[in-house]
Amino acid sequence: MAPSIRLSPAARSLFDEPLAIAVQGLGPRQQVTLRTSLRDETGELFQASAHYQAGDDGELDLARCPALPGGSFSGLEPMGLLWALQPQKPFWRLVKRDVQSPFLLQLEVFEGHGERSGRLLAQAQHERAFLRDGVRRVPVREGRIRATLFLPPGEDTFPGIIDIHGLGGGVFEPRASLLANHGFATLALAYYQFEDLPQEPKELCLEYFEEAVNYMLQHPQVKGPGVGLLGFSKGGEVCLAMAAFLKNIMAVASLNAPVVATCIPFSYKDKTIPTLTLYEHRAKATNPKFLDYSDISDDPFQAPGNQSLIPL
Repeated sequence: MAPSIRLSPAARSLFDEPLAIAVQGLGPRQQVTLRTSLRDETGELFQASAHYQAGDDGELDLARCPALPGGSFSGLEPMGLLWALQPQKPFWRLVKRDVQSPFLLQLEVFEGHGERSGRLLAQAQHERAFLRDGVRRVPVREGRIRATLFLPPGEDTFPGIIDIHGLGGGVFEPRASLLANHGFATLALAYYQFEDLPQEPKELCLEYFEEAVNYMLQHPQVKGPGVGLLGFSKGGEVCLAMAAFLKNIMAVASLNAPVVATCIPFSYKDKTIPTLTLYEHRAKATNPKFLDYSDISDDPFQAPGNQSLIPL
């Protein structure tokens, strides 16, 4: 029997769903290299590889067989060939803009453990999708709101989440689409650099985000009495400020965000949260492409007269 790759699910899975990988038809204790490849929407290549040895029966199951030293990872890592994907272009980040199309994952099995790829023994392709069948993607242009709403299949009501990305602008949809796959009505909310929203806002008015909360609570398929917030970086700051000032916020998950206002101040009615003072001259070059910003601000809890703390 010729070697072949066995995947479960076989042809398509969700981006956050486990993918079982096995190879059958190898020789007893045969040494092989497995490689995964994926191109992002700009064509940039990401790859990972790992060295393995088949069992006495010629079977190789990544859930039971540890990767040997010499590849992108070692040890028992059933999903290692996915989480270890690295860009060929230095410092490039894997980003999905169009959640309606999947990533295409290429899997290959090569003979041996050499620095150069040995003979190709087997290959397969697999789609990593962001939308489960039946999930609805709804562009939202209500009042000032600029967003995309993802609704799970069916006509029930669902817990509501507002997902807010960090600096960079636009609407970031991948996380919201994945949450909808798991039963959450999720609004991916833009707040600048999108359509008619401000390009370079001087401040972020929480009334805009309050409008988004009200939109969700008035939606017939959003289960009240409140919504959850999910934010990354500056978006995490926004979520904390919303929780501090707005009603009907039931939960907040703030990822990689400070508890102070940075870069852009917040305002709500007659209140303003100014930004933390940054001393950019303290930045240190760690290599030609990186700056270490860890020391460019004072401790916000110790700085005298600091008004930038979000009043949680």
